[in-house]
Amino acid sequence: MRVQSVAVDGPSGAGKSTMAKRLAEQLGFLYVDTGAIYRTVGLYVQRQGVDCGDAAQVTALLPQIHIELRHEADGLQHMYLEGEDVTQEIRQPLISRCASQVSAIPAVRAFLMETQRALARQHNVIMDGRDIGTVVLPQADVKIFLTAAPEERARRRYAELLERGVSTDYDTVLRDLRDRDEQDTARSAAPLRQAEDAVLVDTTGRSLEESFAWLLREIEERLGT
Repeated sequence: MRVQSVAVDGPSGAGKSTMAKRLAEQLGFLYVDTGAIYRTVGLYVQRQGVDCGDAAQVTALLPQIHIELRHEADGLQHMYLEGEDVTQEIRQPLISRCASQVSAIPAVRAFLMETQRALARQHNVIMDGRDIGTVVLPQADVKIFLTAAPEERARRRYAELLERGVSTDYDTVLRDLRDRDEQDTARSAAPLRQAEDAVLVDTTGRSLEESFAWLLREIEERLGT
């Protein structure tokens, strides 16, 4: 049977990971958080003491990076760097900023592209990121562009970080989120944008359950399930 793919794109804090993971569980698809892969690259670059915006230095590090993506018994996607589970560490605000910088480097995107596409060739996937429907999986069966107002996205991200025990404040999260939006939309390599054939979903003012039910219905109709 032909494998199917769902692309979920959108800005930071839009709820892509939360929604995509739940949708994957409901549909029996493999969930792939591509942002976590870039964050892991960013963490490695940080640990090497290299400027995340220095394309030449970052590119020189790529051949020696060993990254693994595993789906553990807890149902979560875990990221491993050099054999170490860094799933929690890559969610730090500093790593988020670095991930945005390294993701703008064409060599980094090329380095990770085949990893992402191979998963979609082998499994039914729901893949979230910023360029899945436009670059990584342009032939995805369903494309969703998920967004919300910056202030609402910042509130969600702030609550998520507090729950994970990360020390920060709302104003810092909002500032980082707006900076990330600017970097992601302005970069020359695969900028954040809505694919022409993507369904736009703005979750501002919607509850998690309302948004989930709407997305599930939309995807099931388009997949014919």
